[in-house]
Amino acid sequence: MKAIDAILLTAAALLAACRPSQQNDLPRGKASTELSAAVDAFYEATQTEPKGRDHITLHSIMVLKHGKVVEERWYNGQSADMPHMMWSVSKTFTATAIGFAIEEGLLTLDDTMISFFPDKLPQEVSENLAAITVRDLLTMTCGHDVAINFNTFQSDDWVRGFIEFPVLHKPGTYFVYNSVGTYMLSAIITRLTGQNMNDWLDERLWQPLGIEKPEWDQVQGISCGGWGLHLKTEDMARMGQCLLQNGKWNGRQVIPEDWVSQMTTYKVESGPAGTRLEDMPRLGITKDNNEWAKGYCYQMWICSDGGYRADGANGQYIMVFPEKDAVLVLTTDSNQYQPYMDIIWKHLIPAL
Repeated sequence: MKAIDAILLTAAALLAACRPSQQNDLPRGKASTELSAAVDAFYEATQTEPKGRDHITLHSIMVLKHGKVVEERWYNGQSADMPHMMWSVSKTFTATAIGFAIEEGLLTLDDTMISFFPDKLPQEVSENLAAITVRDLLTMTCGHDVAINFNTFQSDDWVRGFIEFPVLHKPGTYFVYNSVGTYMLSAIITRLTGQNMNDWLDERLWQPLGIEKPEWDQVQGISCGGWGLHLKTEDMARMGQCLLQNGKWNGRQVIPEDWVSQMTTYKVESGPAGTRLEDMPRLGITKDNNEWAKGYCYQMWICSDGGYRADGANGQYIMVFPEKDAVLVLTTDSNQYQPYMDIIWKHLIPAL
């Protein structure tokens, strides 16, 4: 029996060694005195600067410098092992899936959206509808005049509803923040592979980065794409660090290097979700005073100090700063947007 027990223990140890580490496998370092003080000041500002009904309820912060976690804190009942709703941070992972599909020869940026769904087309296909490409979906320039709300679809089938929605602008020319467009990217992955995108990403992204396969909400068997992903703070940090390393992880090229470059560089003029670009001058919104007006990439945003970010509602951020060799991750419940960004840039960014 002892021999059998020894064999079983050895087998268990070997299996454990073969599995990717799911938690706390990022190396740890020590924060500078300046950075620790900056995090303290940042937290205090989130508690004191919002006024009236405004609020910034911080859930977690993680700072990586030179590939090491140097600060990590959790607040308001959150903890390292608790997945957090990503909201639109989910979009960056959908864009990553598109990059894998391109690398594997399944599609190109110039493929038209309707080419994937010939069975869901209306009787008359407008010139603008026919022209929407994968690239247009990635850049939020698919030609709609307003953000699509699935509640307005004529069809219960979301893919068909999106295709039937009026396309008033020439695709590629007009930015409108559009989460259902990201759902369509996820639907394309499912149409091509027969899998929901979350399953398809398992061996391509989750396992290589040591992320336990997360929960990702689905609609009609399709991962929501533009929202619905749940990740732990350190999972977010792994993704940020992988992007900072041009797609490499533990010496392996996980995300194609060229795709990381394409995902994270300026593609189109942008503005805050729900704001029309032509209204921005009247509203006083400029690239100098608004972090959502600096440009959009492929399902990511340009930000100040030479950085870029995955960005989710209520203050979920993976911020990558190549010039600082730093990654900043935040999870939050906040009804503040630019004021929250101002606090981040006032306290945290100078100390990175």
